[in-house]
Amino acid sequence: MTTGDLPLMLLAGALVGLGLSMLLWRVRPAQVDLSSALDRLSPERSLAEEDRTQRAGTDADAKDTLGRWAMRTLPLDALGAVPTKELALLRIPVHRFFGEKVLFAVVGLVIPFALMILFSAVGLAVPVFFAIMGALLLGSLMFFLPDYNVRDDAAKARKEFGRALASYIDLVALERNAGSGPRQAMEIAAGIGDAWVFRRIGEELARSRWSGQPPWDALRKLSDDLGLPELADLADIMRLSGEEGAQVYTTLRARSQSMRTAELNSALAEANATGERLSIPMSTLGLIFMAILVTPALLRIMGS
Repeated sequence: MTTGDLPLMLLAGALVGLGLSMLLWRVRPAQVDLSSALDRLSPERSLAEEDRTQRAGTDADAKDTLGRWAMRTLPLDALGAVPTKELALLRIPVHRFFGEKVLFAVVGLVIPFALMILFSAVGLAVPVFFAIMGALLLGSLMFFLPDYNVRDDAAKARKEFGRALASYIDLVALERNAGSGPRQAMEIAAGIGDAWVFRRIGEELARSRWSGQPPWDALRKLSDDLGLPELADLADIMRLSGEEGAQVYTTLRARSQSMRTAELNSALAEANATGERLSIPMSTLGLIFMAILVTPALLRIMGS
């Protein structure tokens, strides 16, 4: 055995181990999360997902087909937790999310080999071992790239939801002050705006009306599913208005004002952080300019 054969032997051993682990995974007992399984089989969840699937036309999307195949075939449950709340907020089906992950991984696996072929065409020989290792590394990194994208988009969506929710609470307060009932005030306020936040709340209120569920319970469930504590506060306030007949106009206006104050403080903190980051290049330019001025004098002193 020579030194050049060692990388190929290591690669062969890694591939054999990967094959054995895949075979053992196929025969191992399935570990089913009972809570998530029952949640997926619930009537409300099934109808909601079916409705979203019909509106988005998911059957015609290649990523959806790839994602369903991956969920049936690959051990995706062992590769990290699924950001279910973020996906629910963005209305991205789980199978489409996994299809995007697999597609990104395939692209990451192909790029190093495409670069190797390109380098070979211009006369630069790249060892196959480095291409394989680069493919495995890049494929692994790109497999987890959709997780970052989903969490980043969900964080932006939550900020937008908070800003729109403050306006929605003001509208509900005005409707309650005008004499509308709790459900009527919430439904009228949801129908005024055309933003996706108002449409999402309106859909939940309409679903609660047809199912006979109190509207505040529907908003509480939506808050738990999407990870929106501000919506849970609104649900609690409206519960007091609906069940105990409490006057909640002042409470609603105070809640919307506190949300706007918190949003303003967050925006100011973000602006201050951006300003501090912008001062770093200016400070660096100042140091470089001072170095240019001082360097000739130092060189003359050292030369003398």
